[in-house]
Amino acid sequence: MKVHYDINSLPVFTRAVLTIGTFDGVHNGHKQILDAVKQTAKEIKGESVLITFHPHPRKIVSSAILGIRLITTLEERIQLLAKEGIDHLVVVPFTDAFANQPASQYIEDFLLSNFRPHTIIIGHDHQFGRNRSGDYALLESYEKKGGFTLKEIPKHLIENITISSTRIRESLSKSEVEVANKLLGYDFFFSGTVVHGNKIGRTLGFPTANLKVEDPEKIVPGNGIYAVYAKPKGFEKVLKGMMSIGFRPTVDGKTRVIEVNIFDFDKEIYGEQLEVHVHKYLREEKKYENLAALVEQISKDKIHSLSVL
Repeated sequence: MKVHYDINSLPVFTRAVLTIGTFDGVHNGHKQILDAVKQTAKEIKGESVLITFHPHPRKIVSSAILGIRLITTLEERIQLLAKEGIDHLVVVPFTDAFANQPASQYIEDFLLSNFRPHTIIIGHDHQFGRNRSGDYALLESYEKKGGFTLKEIPKHLIENITISSTRIRESLSKSEVEVANKLLGYDFFFSGTVVHGNKIGRTLGFPTANLKVEDPEKIVPGNGIYAVYAKPKGFEKVLKGMMSIGFRPTVDGKTRVIEVNIFDFDKEIYGEQLEVHVHKYLREEKKYENLAALVEQISKDKIHSLSVL
């Protein structure tokens, strides 16, 4: 998959089959649209082209920007879409100027001029341009002039995607990762920078990598203990481990931290990125009478993790 960031230096696409969206999560619902785009491109011997936006359009056009929580960062979306076999991904900077262009200008100067589409596949509720005044009917009126075919994504599929995205976000916040993973079609994952902690885990025999998630919009699962797969940057092998998210009530109970204990791993990775794939929720965090009781439980958590990974 080729990724394009500069709208002014796009290649000339061959019979482009185009779809447009944020595709947050690239989950099972999205994959039905991607399959339709790829199949259509194959039938006409063309290229599949996906247009996405960064930052998320809601961050520009909505006043409720603090409520934005994304299942995937842009880098993660690119990673997932590449696996889907899309030919081209075009990342369009979503700015005030872009959001406020007249709908007709969006069609003529953005879609037709830059992409020369053979086919456009969008939902009937797709809106664009200033005050979201552009719609499916307006785009349809340009079919003959623009020389493209407009295909509609079924209403039930659009609704299913919206419902799934909402459910994934809610499930993750409630620590229901198995529900989220089923809807995603893969284990939810996130990355963080390994930072120095108080190194208590090391004294207990379970050294942990403390993670700082840099992107404030990225969803992190709710508090609890999880079985995970971990991949330090630069390592080919995916490693097994367990993760704790929460306030560590037995130790201090003041600061929410993300700690990953990677099994059979003793490398120093401070300052490095660690990618964590969250496979299964094991239990809620709990305050224990003493550190010995905590160590006993952590030992059980490791056995439980190994049994499900």
